[in-house]
Amino acid sequence: MSTEPPARPLPLLRALVDTLDHELLQLAARRMAVVSEIAAYKREHHLRIRDPQREREIIEDRSRRAQEIGLPKGEVEALFRVLLRASRDHQAALRTELPAESAAVTVAVIGGRGSMGALVARMFGDLGHNVLVADQETELTPGDAAAVADVTVISVPIDVTEQVIGEIGPRVRPDSLLIDVTSVKSEPVRAMLAATTASVVGTHPMFGPNIHSLQGQRVVVCRARGDRWADWVVGMFTARGLSVVETTPPHHDKMMATVQVLTHFQTQVHGLTLSRLGAPLAESLRFTSPAYLMELYMGARHFAQSADLYGPIEMTNPETSSITSTYLAAAREVADILASGDRDRFRGMFAEVQSFLGPFTAEALEQTSFLIDRLVERT
Repeated sequence: MSTEPPARPLPLLRALVDTLDHELLQLAARRMAVVSEIAAYKREHHLRIRDPQREREIIEDRSRRAQEIGLPKGEVEALFRVLLRASRDHQAALRTELPAESAAVTVAVIGGRGSMGALVARMFGDLGHNVLVADQETELTPGDAAAVADVTVISVPIDVTEQVIGEIGPRVRPDSLLIDVTSVKSEPVRAMLAATTASVVGTHPMFGPNIHSLQGQRVVVCRARGDRWADWVVGMFTARGLSVVETTPPHHDKMMATVQVLTHFQTQVHGLTLSRLGAPLAESLRFTSPAYLMELYMGARHFAQSADLYGPIEMTNPETSSITSTYLAAAREVADILASGDRDRFRGMFAEVQSFLGPFTAEALEQTSFLIDRLVERT
């Protein structure tokens, strides 16, 4: 005779899971309430929101405890990384890092109805500033907004940025600040310096408007005129959780040739090649590897957006010709190696790139393994 207890009905088991999940949500809410107290303490004692050492300790401790009670380490680590990000977001929303002496100013966002402009407007609004949105169809004109603002942000398409700067710059007060958020920096900064006597800072958010969180996102800052306002910009970006990288406009454009132009160019070449090979997309997905799927997702994300966004980024960068010619030469070299069947040349090519990447390959293996695991579980 079996001594095992009778199996409980599935509806009952699901109801128990629902109850436990609701308890988890209550615990998460209690955790966030404590985070609010932490934010108040950090604000009072002028501490940074992010404490990398503390975060490492949390991840290591929770992962170890998960293993001890039979839970999967990777999934628990992923869960706590999400919780930590939510905690940083919550602390930033409470203006934890906003300098105590920082007063609210009036910020005019020219192009504030666009996706990026709306994000910029929301960011400054979250920091307690008075935000004026001026666009082509708003009753408030860009010129009138700039005339009364303490800070004027130009957030318009690249190909009209310099034109708008030329129109708006003379309306900006000498004691105020003019900023742009364009993907190239040399020409917009030059145009701003020529159009106004106000302080000038060039910026480039290294993220798009559809991000889930500002925490840890990079933004490039190029000081051009007026350190007091430049320090204010850095302080505001940092207070909202952004990671600030300061550089000069020429160096920014050179680095963007690699970070943006090369990336976008190879994505476009890959997408165009796929479209011309003739293999149906759905059929290739039946045989997909995680690496192919990840590459395809990134490519499809690129092509889901506007050609008018990416075209100007690549066409206006002064280093584009050098990037594309180097890429094509490398493609021809690899194609020649494959056609020759020369294993030694292939190994030599591998060794050259491995030497360039150095220890980054170990980090890449770890990080992409994590991403692949998350990707596979969602497909």
